[in-house]
Amino acid sequence: MKRHLILVGLPGCGKTTVGRPLAKLLSTDFTDLDELVESEAGHSISAIFDRMGEPEFRRLERAGMDHVLAGPPRLIAAGGGWMAEPGNLTSAREQGAWIVYLRVSPEVAAARLGAAAGRPLLSGEGGDLAARLRALLAARESWYLQADAQVDASGDPAAVVALIMQAWENRAPQ
Repeated sequence: MKRHLILVGLPGCGKTTVGRPLAKLLSTDFTDLDELVESEAGHSISAIFDRMGEPEFRRLERAGMDHVLAGPPRLIAAGGGWMAEPGNLTSAREQGAWIVYLRVSPEVAAARLGAAAGRPLLSGEGGDLAARLRALLAARESWYLQADAQVDASGDPAAVVALIMQAWENRAPQ
């Protein structure tokens, strides 16, 4: 790979699930941004939100992505809200990253996530995970739609990997 490939979309769209096998197929390294933030901070994302708040999590997330983007090209699963944070998309594009939006309905994402354990923006009263995901999508989709490609990620992981590979191979020459 000559440039970074970043997967974006709602929590539960499959960024990590398809990212790992896709990275193997592309013979590149894989980074899950949420896992990187947890490792660097020494705390779970929930603990970071609880102890330090969302602004600190977003700062750590940005620092983690900036660090990864400064390294050799790889496949990156961004956090669900990473792309909607001011400056992140511009920074990634300046580093030559190619971004794919994994589209799923909030209902599909909710079914995949189950109880959404460890996802602070999805927890809360009422138990309607799909409704919380609809609200996140309403707030973030204009950002997701700025990706270089969109892939229907509602199918099984192997099919989604194939769709991403097709989009990657058909992208404009670099």
